[in-house]
Amino acid sequence: MTDAIQGSRWSDALKPYVQKGPLAAFFLGVSSGFPYAMIGATLTTRLAQDGIDKKAVTAFTLAFLVYNLKWLWAWVVDGVRLPVIGRLGQRVSWLIVAGGLVMAAVVNLALVDPASGLLQTAYAAILVGAAGATFDIVIDAYRIEMLKPEQLGVGSGMSQYGWRIGSVAAGALALILAARIGWQGAYMACAVFALPAMLTGLILGEPARHRDPVARRGLGEVWQSIAGPLVEFFQRRGAFLVLLFILLHKIGDTLANLTFRLLFDDMGYSNDEIAIYDIGIGFWAYLIGIFIGGILYARMGMKRSVLLSLILMGVSNLSFAALAALGKSNWGMAGAIGFENFASGIGGVTVVAYFSALCDLRFTAAQYALISAAASIVGRFLTGTTAGTMIERFGYTDFYLLTTVLAVPGIALFWMMMRAGLIDASVGSAANDPGDQPSA
Repeated sequence: MTDAIQGSRWSDALKPYVQKGPLAAFFLGVSSGFPYAMIGATLTTRLAQDGIDKKAVTAFTLAFLVYNLKWLWAWVVDGVRLPVIGRLGQRVSWLIVAGGLVMAAVVNLALVDPASGLLQTAYAAILVGAAGATFDIVIDAYRIEMLKPEQLGVGSGMSQYGWRIGSVAAGALALILAARIGWQGAYMACAVFALPAMLTGLILGEPARHRDPVARRGLGEVWQSIAGPLVEFFQRRGAFLVLLFILLHKIGDTLANLTFRLLFDDMGYSNDEIAIYDIGIGFWAYLIGIFIGGILYARMGMKRSVLLSLILMGVSNLSFAALAALGKSNWGMAGAIGFENFASGIGGVTVVAYFSALCDLRFTAAQYALISAAASIVGRFLTGTTAGTMIERFGYTDFYLLTTVLAVPGIALFWMMMRAGLIDASVGSAANDPGDQPSA
């Protein structure tokens, strides 16, 4: 009898994860994660192995700044209907087009040679970033509109599962193939990771909660489509503090994450060791973190679970300071990567669910693009402009200690927002039932 009861409890706990919406969020996440891997850790390794110096390597993280500018054209995804293919639906048609652009951009990056054309490589990386950012705009809007309000936590977790699987699988496949057939073939093979999101859109169709765009007839209407999402967001109570939190909360984490491969390369780890310890152990630790994050989100609620995840993500950078001080150690690398990914997995559920809840369904693509772009812009800019110099001046140990200190302002601000009641006041209609949504 006890076994039957426990079996029922496990069944009830797993049921939300196998519903249509969260499963779709998983496959969307797979495609969202792989462009990041192509211009992130994978490109860092490729450049380092081609003998490019650290300052130039870290400067390539500026390609990620394209993601931080995606809010500038996100209104197009919300309001422009594509000819011919648009009959598939606003979100589905854009999924197909953006996915095709990503595949073409990744193939283009495969064809350049960093050793003989560093500038051309930079242009190619920026194109991948632009295509990936557009793909993300559509994927995030599709996910938020497809999930019911009560599924935002589970759906965010499943999306993060998919994101990590997509980025890890693409990154690992690229490393393994590069050692055997070269970087060109490795990048071309990874282009297929755009297909899961495209197929998800074709199979499931347009999300039920999507609001069709109003026809644009003049410059005034176009301007309203651009300004409307921003005006609506900043009219909320405490909106500027919410935006400040979004800007600050991930500075230290972003600085640390975008320099891990430089640390591993300087410590003498091989591609296979990176694939096993960084990608392999990090992958499973991240999945466990997502599972724990879902439990914490359900048990502690949004506010307390977000605060806990912010503290864990900040503290995780200390493990890399310890690794840098210790020297090359497979167990040390496994422990540092494991803790960092475990903390990031928890944050991937709690913080993403909060950011998703901030959206108004009339402006899903534009508002989530603004939120997600703002979330890492400061850290990416600092990485691209100063990280290499700071590492050379201070060394890795002090650099990772600094990234830990940089996490404190975001933690303190979120705690203050909790005390002032601004977290509840800041959410949009994505956190409400369909019947509560305002008219378009």
